Amino acid sequence: MALTRHEQYLRLKAAVLSCYAHAEHYYLKSFPRPEVLCNLRGRAAGMAELQRNRLRFNPVLLEENEAAFLQEVVPHEVAHLLAWQLHGRGIRPHGAEWQQIMRQVFGLAAERTHDFDVRRSARQAWIYACGCVDREHALTIRRHNRILRGHAYVCLQCRTRLTYVRLDESVTET
Repeated sequence: MALTRHEQYLRLKAAVLSCYAHAEHYYLKSFPRPEVLCNLRGRAAGMAELQRNRLRFNPVLLEENEAAFLQEVVPHEVAHLLAWQLHGRGIRPHGAEWQQIMRQVFGLAAERTHDFDVRRSARQAWIYACGCVDREHALTIRRHNRILRGHAYVCLQCRTRLTYVRLDESVTET
């Protein structure tokens, strides 16, 4: 039986709290708990809003990749807030401080990006072609609209301009 969005949110919140408990045990100090929202859209799985002490997560990617999401994305975003709280504003987002927290506190590789399929969450429904044989490029509505206003995108492989082919209806339906 599939979990409801509310049940997934509760698991997400529990994973965030678990990360904080782990960090507090490691550092022997307490940290303020962040606001946790599940309202992020697009390609990003999560986002740490440092000055607001807030974490935002992508509900579509959570639903499609729950185990990996809770084990990788949640500690990744919590590590951003912890690095900010421990070292202040002079640090780089994925710099040495963040990497140290990922490795030493959470025992995870310090990966900057995820490899989740983002077609449904990013709504990459506008299919374009290039000069490559049997290759298509799925673009978001934002990029599609930029092309309609005159912006050009090119294939990084063949360097030809992308041309519109079709709308992928299966991605636009929710």
